[in-house]
Amino acid sequence: MSCCSAEIGLGVPLSRTSSSAEELAIASRDLGNGLRQSVLSVPAMHCAACIGAVEAALVGVPGVKRARANLSLRRVTIEWKRDGHAAPDLLGALAAVGYDANLPAAEIDGEDPALAGLVRALAVAGFCSMNIMLLSVSVWSGADEATRQTFHAISALLALPAVFYAGAGFYRSAWQALSHGRTNMDVPISVGILLTFALSLYDTVTNAPHAYFEAATSLIFVLLIGRVLDHTMRRKARSAVAALTRLIPRGANVLQNDGSLDFLELGDIKAQMRLRIAAGDRVPTDGVLEDGRAELDAALITGESLWRSVLAGESVRAGELNLGNPFVVRATNAPADSTVAEMTRMIEAAEDGRSRYRRLADRAAGLYAPLVHSLSSLAFIIWFITTGNLHTALTTSVALLIITCPCALGLAVPMVQIVLARRLFERGVMATDGSAFERLREIDTVVFDKTGTLTTGVPRLLGTDGIAPEALEIATALARTSIHPVARAIVAAGVSTEKPLTFTNVRETAGMGLEGRFGGDLYRLGRPEWALGIQNGALTVLSKNGVALAYFSFGEDIRRGARDLVDTLKARNFDVVLLSGDSSKAVDLVAGALGITDRRARLLPTEKVRAIKDLQAVGRRVLMIGDGINDAPALRAADASMAPTSASDIGRSAADFVFLGHDLRVVADVFDSVQKAAGLIRQNFVLAALYNLISLPVAFSGYVTPLIAALAMSSSSLIVVANALRLAPVPRPRETVAKTVLEART
Repeated sequence: MSCCSAEIGLGVPLSRTSSSAEELAIASRDLGNGLRQSVLSVPAMHCAACIGAVEAALVGVPGVKRARANLSLRRVTIEWKRDGHAAPDLLGALAAVGYDANLPAAEIDGEDPALAGLVRALAVAGFCSMNIMLLSVSVWSGADEATRQTFHAISALLALPAVFYAGAGFYRSAWQALSHGRTNMDVPISVGILLTFALSLYDTVTNAPHAYFEAATSLIFVLLIGRVLDHTMRRKARSAVAALTRLIPRGANVLQNDGSLDFLELGDIKAQMRLRIAAGDRVPTDGVLEDGRAELDAALITGESLWRSVLAGESVRAGELNLGNPFVVRATNAPADSTVAEMTRMIEAAEDGRSRYRRLADRAAGLYAPLVHSLSSLAFIIWFITTGNLHTALTTSVALLIITCPCALGLAVPMVQIVLARRLFERGVMATDGSAFERLREIDTVVFDKTGTLTTGVPRLLGTDGIAPEALEIATALARTSIHPVARAIVAAGVSTEKPLTFTNVRETAGMGLEGRFGGDLYRLGRPEWALGIQNGALTVLSKNGVALAYFSFGEDIRRGARDLVDTLKARNFDVVLLSGDSSKAVDLVAGALGITDRRARLLPTEKVRAIKDLQAVGRRVLMIGDGINDAPALRAADASMAPTSASDIGRSAADFVFLGHDLRVVADVFDSVQKAAGLIRQNFVLAALYNLISLPVAFSGYVTPLIAALAMSSSSLIVVANALRLAPVPRPRETVAKTVLEART
C-alpha cells in the first residue's frame, strides 16, 4: 500500500529565511536551562520512512537535541538550544530532504480537504477501471478487429482521467522522493502505471490485439482504497487534542486595578492577572481564589462526579467549571503552562504509534523499490538482447513491476484490523486506532479508573434501613429542591408520599448544603460542620435546629461484569491496578469489593501518567481503562487504552477502544480476538512473501502479460482479504446482575 504521497497541510506558513527561524524561536516553549521546544506541522509525512527522514534531518542540525515525529498528527516536536546567538534553521533542514513545514494551527474544524481529495480520486479511478474492465471482457472474448479497435480507443479515453488525475498523488510523491535523492514505494508504482499506459496507447495506435489499460487503472483503484482507509484511521486519532482544546474558553475577563473589566484572548493572559469567572464559565488557566468560596465541577481534571468547594487562598485549575456565583482568580500560570495545556501535550506526545508489524511492512517496502527496479531493468536488458524485440522486452519489464506490487503486503495488517474491528463492533466494541490491536497483544498489566469505569459513576444512598422513615421523608422533600448528585441520590431512594412536605425559605449554600423551614423549624441537609457546627467525619447529615436527625452514606453501583473481568485477568496472570482521583475511603471500598490489592487514591492526571510511566519503566505493558476527561493523558500514555461509551467525548477520543455496553467482560473478549488476529496477520505476511517468491521468477521468465500481472496482483490481495475474513465472531457472555459496593462487601 502506498503511503507517501503529499496531502494538503493546514497551518501557519513560514518562509525559509533567518527571520522565519527567529519567528519560530519566538513561538517556541521554554523548557528551562536554555532548552526550547518547537512544534512543526509536516503535512507530507506519511510513513515510517518519512519519520526517519524527518527526524534524521532535524537531529543533524546544530543545536537540536531531540526530534520526535508524531505520525497521526503529522507533526514533529523538536527540542533545541541556540547555536551561539542564532536559532537553528529547522525549516531549511526539512526543505533539504523534501518536506515543507509550518506552525500548526491552534484548532482545525470542518472537513478534511485531503480526505475529500482522496475520495474524489478513488471515485474517478473506480468509475474508469470498472468500465474499462467491461470493455476488456468483450475484447478478450474474441471481438472482431473493428470492435476491438473501437473499445481500445474508448478505454484509452477512459484511462486518461484515472491515470493523470486519480494517479497524480503517486507521481508527486515519487518525484518528491527522487528529486531529493530518496526512493519510496510510489516510485515503482508510478513507473509501472505510466509505462503500462504508454505501452497500451502504443498498442492501440498500432492496432495490436491487446491493450492493458485495465491493468493501470485497476492498480490505481486498489491502491487508493488502501490510502483512504489509512487516512481515515489516522484522522480519528487526531480528534482528542482538538476536543480538549475546545473545552477551554477563548479568553477571559481581566479585572483591572480601577475595577473595570477587559476581555483578553487566551494567548494574551499572563501570570498574576486577576480573572473574573462568571457562573457557568470554565477557568481558563491555573490560579488562586482571591476571596469567598467557589463551587467547582472538577470532572475535567479529576473525573469525579462530586463537586468540590474552594476557599479563598486555595488553588483552582484550568478547565474547572464554575457552578456557583462569580469569583475572582489570580492566575499563577499562563494558559500555555496550565494543567489542561499539560494534559494536551501529554496526549500529543503519546499519540505517535509505531507498531511492530507496520514497521516491518515499511522496511520490506523500502527494500522492495530498489530491488524491483533493478530486476525490472535487468529483465528489459536481457529480453531485448535475446529477442531484439523492444515491445516484448518492455512488456516483460512492466509486467514484472506490476505483478510484484506490494498490495498484498500493504493489506496484510489493515485488512485483519478492519475485520477484527467489525467483529468487535458486533460484540459492542469500537476500535478507534488499528495499531492498538498489535499493542494490546503484549499487555501484561491492566490499570483501571474507578468512577464511571469500575462503577457506574452515579452516587447511591446506602443503609436506608437504618434511617428513620420520618427523617428520610424530610430529607427527600428537601433534596427535591436541588439538582446536586447527592440530593438526587436521596430522592431516588427516598419516600414517596401523596402530599410531600413543603418547605419555605429554601436556600442552597454552595459547597455546604440545603436549608429550609417547616413548621417554624430550621432543617439543614448537607455537611456536618454546617448543619451541626461540628465535624464528625460524616459526608451528609440532616439536622433540625442544629440537632442531628439522620446521617447518610453513599456508594456507587459496581459496573456489570467488573468482578468477573478482574477474576479472569488474574487467572491469566495479568497484574491489576486501580488508579483514582477519588478519596482513599471510596477507592478502598471499590477495590475491596473487586479483590484489587494494588490501588492508589487522590491522583491528579499527571500523577496517573507518572504511575503508568513507572510501570512501563520496569518493563510492564499497560492497558488503561478509564472514562473521564482527566483520564485522557493516562489513556494516551498507556500502551493501549479502552473507555466505556458513557465516557466523556475526550475520554472516548483518547481511547483506542470504546465498548458500547455496560458489561466489562468484553475486555476479556477483546484480548481473545486480538490473539487470533495476530495469528492471521502472521499468515498474511507469509502469503504475501510466498506470492512474491513465486510471481517474480515467473514474470521474469516472460510468461506474464501486464493484464495477467494485474490480475495476479489483485488475486494476491483477495487471498489476503479472504484469510482475514476467517476471523470468527466473538460470542456474547451471559448477562449478570450488577451489585452495589455494599452488597459486594457482604
